[in-house]
Amino acid sequence: MNMIVAVDNNWAIGYKGDLLVKIPADQQFFREQTTGKIVIMGRKTLESFPNGMPLPKRTNIVLTRDKDFSVKGAIVVHSIQEVLNLLRGKKKSDIYVIGGESIYKAFLPYADTIHLTKINYEYEADTYFPNLEQYPEWILVGKSEEQTYFDLEYYFHLYKRKKEKRI
Repeated sequence: MNMIVAVDNNWAIGYKGDLLVKIPADQQFFREQTTGKIVIMGRKTLESFPNGMPLPKRTNIVLTRDKDFSVKGAIVVHSIQEVLNLLRGKKKSDIYVIGGESIYKAFLPYADTIHLTKINYEYEADTYFPNLEQYPEWILVGKSEEQTYFDLEYYFHLYKRKKEKRI
């Protein structure tokens, strides 16, 4: 299972229900990685999308505690186990966890690859991704050259779990 995320120097991912910054090359990378795949997200992440609609050309799975929540074009589930049951038999390389904070934390034990855009800046934030530097099972196996968006520096990182997890 993959995760895909953009973080700042403090491992922050969002503020007041939105991304910290929108970097076109990062958004393009996200589209390239997830199009045609299964994406797993929380309700708040879904609601942050344009018109609160699921992402096109992907199988959208939304995990929420709200039993009355429904949205056209997405599979709505209410537990991690329900998600795992839906994923049984699927190629883990076709599965991407896309946020937010509680969803990342819940699925980190099941992930084996993390595509992480590291932004060299510290934003005001209220949501965070787990700091992979504090998890010895995660190894940085790839890092791009420095990228820039106006005066903002960022890097594409690839993390792998030392031993892959089974779902």
